[in-house]
Amino acid sequence: MHVSFDGFEADLIGSPEEVASSFNRILAQQIPTLELAKALVLNYSLAELTNMFQEYVRITPEGPRVITDAKLSDKMLIMLQLVAVKIGFEAAKLETYRATLQDLERLTGLNPKSISSRLSELVKAGHVDRLASDNGVFYYITTAGVNWLAKSLGKLG
Repeated sequence: MHVSFDGFEADLIGSPEEVASSFNRILAQQIPTLELAKALVLNYSLAELTNMFQEYVRITPEGPRVITDAKLSDKMLIMLQLVAVKIGFEAAKLETYRATLQDLERLTGLNPKSISSRLSELVKAGHVDRLASDNGVFYYITTAGVNWLAKSLGKLG
């Protein structure tokens, strides 16, 4: 008998009773390990991101935008716009999940110096990653950043 599930594979050979016993033993060993691994993995799907930030982020004909009447700090507005970019990418509306300082300036209307200062703080905190390439400097929200933002906005317990 060949057993395959969630990246685990095994060939069980023997009498029906031996195969059944081996199969039960594998299940008893593997299922708790898989459940533990799933409990430890943090990765937000498009559906989860959309659900968590639906009152702030909208996909418009011009692209993903933060649209809210709430008074938000510059840091929160930048983080929400980076989430919007991530959602736009995951929804196949954008070609990248990253934004430049100029993109963030255009999308948020914030002062470039303020954006730069907040991004520096966010990178140090691990909420945003910075990528320098031949094409420029890009920023994107990390999984830890999504988690922090959701908690800050009261979207996670």
